[in-house]
Amino acid sequence: MASRRCPRQVDVALLAVAFVLVSGLAAGPATAKQTNQVTVFWGRNKDEGSLREACDTGLYTTVIISFYSVFGHGRYWRGDLSGHQLSGVGADIKHCQSRGILVLLSIGGGGHDYSLPSSQSAEDVADNLWNAHLGGRRRGVYRPFGDAAVGGIDFYIDNGGAADHYDELARRLARKGVRLTASPRCGCPDRRVDRALQTGLFERIHVRFYGDDKCSFKNGSTWGVVEEWNKWTARYPKTEVYLGLAAAESGVPDGAQGTIAVYLKYLYYLLLPEVQKARNYGGVMVWDRYEDKKTGYSGVVKGWA
Repeated sequence: MASRRCPRQVDVALLAVAFVLVSGLAAGPATAKQTNQVTVFWGRNKDEGSLREACDTGLYTTVIISFYSVFGHGRYWRGDLSGHQLSGVGADIKHCQSRGILVLLSIGGGGHDYSLPSSQSAEDVADNLWNAHLGGRRRGVYRPFGDAAVGGIDFYIDNGGAADHYDELARRLARKGVRLTASPRCGCPDRRVDRALQTGLFERIHVRFYGDDKCSFKNGSTWGVVEEWNKWTARYPKTEVYLGLAAAESGVPDGAQGTIAVYLKYLYYLLLPEVQKARNYGGVMVWDRYEDKKTGYSGVVKGWA
C-alpha cells in the first residue's frame, strides 16, 4: 500500500491523484467502511438557497432543519429560519421525502430560549413537537410547515445541564415511533445529552468535530479527534456514529475552482481511514448548507464518506 504521508506543496502529481479521488476511482484502505451517507444542516442562512434546492443537488441523504429553538417554558418555536420564507418549506419537505431524502427537525442550537427543567416540560415539548411538526393534528396547534411532517427529531443541545430532562423527552417521542438522532459536541460524553443517549433510543449520533472544542478537526490536525471518535463509537456500539465536520473549517476557499480535493488531503489520508474502521461508522455530517454551497465541500466528501 502506498504511503499516506502528504507533501507540503501541492504539485502536478498530487493534482492528478486528487482528480482520481474525486472521480471515485481510487480505492480506500482495505479496512475502511464507506457508506456514502452525507447529512447536512439547513436553515441557518437565507442565502443558502431553498430546502428543495439542497435536496436536488443529489449530495445529501439527510437534511436537518435547524433549529426548533424556543421551548420548555410555555412558549414554542414558530418557524424562524434565518430569513427563509416559511410558505414554501412544507412543500419542499414533501419534495425531499419523495426523493428518498430523510428530513429531520433539530431542537436546541446556540440560543438561550430553551430548557427542559422538569418532567412536565418534557411532556409538554413532546406534545408540541408531535402536534406541530410530526404526525399529530391537534386543532389549534400552529404547524409552521402546514400538513408536512418531518421524519424525526435531532437533539442539538448546547445549553442547560446534565439534570435537564432530555431522556424523558426522548422516551415520550419514541413511544410514538419518532426517529431520533443527536448532534453532541465532540468531547465524550457530552453531559447535556448523555442521559438521553443512554436510553438506547437514538439511531444515529452526529458528533460535532468543529467549533471551539479542543477535539475539533481544523487545519488538517487530527490531534484528539481520533481518540474522541473511538470513545463515541465504543460508548454507543449499537448506534450509528457520524463524523461531523464544518465546511467553513475545511481550508477550501469560498468559490474554489478546479480540484477541491487538494485542500482536503488530510481528511482523506489521515482521518477517514481511522474513523471508518469503526463497525458503527455511519457517514459524514456537514455543517452547514450555506458554507457547503460556497466551498463545494460535500461534492468531494460524498465519494469518500
